[in-house]
Amino acid sequence: MRRNIYLPEGSGPLLPEELSLPFLREAMQQQTILSGTAIRCDGRRDLHFRLGPYDAIMPRWEAVHPSISGSERDIAVLSRVGKESYFTIKSIQIDAAGRPKLLLSRRAAQEQAIDWLLDNAPPGTVLPARVTHLASFGAFVDLGCGVISMIPLEYLSVSRISHSRDRFREDQPIYVLLRSLDWDTMRIQLSHRELLGTWEENAARFQIGQTVTGIVRSVEDYGMFVELVLSGHLRDH
Repeated sequence: MRRNIYLPEGSGPLLPEELSLPFLREAMQQQTILSGTAIRCDGRRDLHFRLGPYDAIMPRWEAVHPSISGSERDIAVLSRVGKESYFTIKSIQIDAAGRPKLLLSRRAAQEQAIDWLLDNAPPGTVLPARVTHLASFGAFVDLGCGVISMIPLEYLSVSRISHSRDRFREDQPIYVLLRSLDWDTMRIQLSHRELLGTWEENAARFQIGQTVTGIVRSVEDYGMFVELVLSGHLRDH
């Protein structure tokens, strides 16, 4: 597994317990990844945060990567309310009352994470990820700072499954295999299947006559497909 310094959102806070203006100014200069939870989204689709004693705002265009557009962008912005987001500080302004106001960018953090992947993760790299959404056609995962990609259903399991929830649960930390990454098209192709072992490797864990627990994955006219369980772990067959 390649150590990715850009963690999936929700992996934990990236702020000290006590925030000071000098710390925030240095974080802005260094473009350090920080974290916080949006407390509301206004009518302009800007997100509002409270970082310690300081008010912060994340404009709509800084909340998601430009590869997401149209109505999907609004949904992506609204979905951040109440959830931990990773971001950088773009600017610190002082208002008429002398109070600092921070301008945040989740998009800049995502671009840092993608640049890291391009420089450090060739095809075949195993990366940590976090499951964000489960669908009938695959599982969506966060590779770091909210960079989302999908693992197609056929790449989730060696065994036959009908839905991604047969393999994962939402918010579950997992490992993924990077198949390819194209910055120009923003296509990130992932797989989990190769990390489960081959049929021969899994079959070697069982003995003839052994009694084990199984999960019925599908029923056909000619029989059933069953996924076997050994020592509390699913083994694909």
